Amino acid sequence: MQYTKLGKSNLIVSRICLGTMHFGGATSQEEAFKIMDRALELGINFFDTANVYGGAGGRGCSEEFIGRWLSQGNGRRDRIVLATKVYGLMTDTPGPNEARGISAYKVRKHAADSLRRLQTDHIDLYQVHHYERNITPEEFWGMFERLVNDGDVLYMGSSNFPGWGLAKFQLHALQRGFMGLVSEPTMYSLLCRYPELEVLPAAHDMGIGVIPYMPLAGGLLTGKTQSAEGSRTRSVEGEYGIQLGEQNKQLAEFSTLCREIGEKEHIVAIAWTLANPAVTSPIVGIRRVEHLDGIERAAELKLEGPVLERLNKLFDINRGRPLRPAEAPEAYAW
Repeated sequence: MQYTKLGKSNLIVSRICLGTMHFGGATSQEEAFKIMDRALELGINFFDTANVYGGAGGRGCSEEFIGRWLSQGNGRRDRIVLATKVYGLMTDTPGPNEARGISAYKVRKHAADSLRRLQTDHIDLYQVHHYERNITPEEFWGMFERLVNDGDVLYMGSSNFPGWGLAKFQLHALQRGFMGLVSEPTMYSLLCRYPELEVLPAAHDMGIGVIPYMPLAGGLLTGKTQSAEGSRTRSVEGEYGIQLGEQNKQLAEFSTLCREIGEKEHIVAIAWTLANPAVTSPIVGIRRVEHLDGIERAAELKLEGPVLERLNKLFDINRGRPLRPAEAPEAYAW
């Protein structure tokens, strides 16, 4: 496994991050334990969850699975960098202070609840799950500084923030003499390259490590030629406006390229995200332990220039228009 620092922090994380969104839904506790054990064997030390993850098992189930796994001891807690998130609803009947979003009132309770479910005395990386337009920077940083000062949280991160949002809150953190944000999970893959316009350049410039989620676009970039009824990939086809099958020439060409270089599709797709200097660790959502087989190859694989050029052209963000630099402002200005 390869390792790197998370953003401008001195925190060392694996170049592959274990995503646990499926724990409690598609993944049982027994299987989740096997996945986390296997991840450690592979050298993956970066685990990502959120308080709302839990699927059919209910919100908080993913954190509870991780907490029960950690409670087995044998140094598990000290071997991982544990990340969770706050923002969403934790009940179907929320009161006015439990709605989507963040406030000092809500975060204080939700952080304590996450610590209890995770059975730990601190969260290594606490991330705001979505951009909050209405909170003042004073309340935003005041509440998170308290969590850090109390030892409940070590590092702060954002998630799904726009480039201007990263700049806004990072600037205020610096003005307060606080470290600010060190991570930014954002949806980024060969099939979703919008973050290249603003988010990735902003994060890279401000020392915020990008940890892309859905680097495999929900299974669309794994070499599949069809999806099963009711599967995650079938639902993602609708989200992306893409249909698997022989008629999809783009994905067929992608598979051809992967065969030419002797690599599997999911390995190439993950390695492509890692080729961007703003990216720290793609979050790979694992449902079954066998999905981890060979995943370390993605962290090791260095795609050569000609291969990157072919991939960038095949999954052109400009959608057939004359190729131009994807980074803002050149993407839409002279």
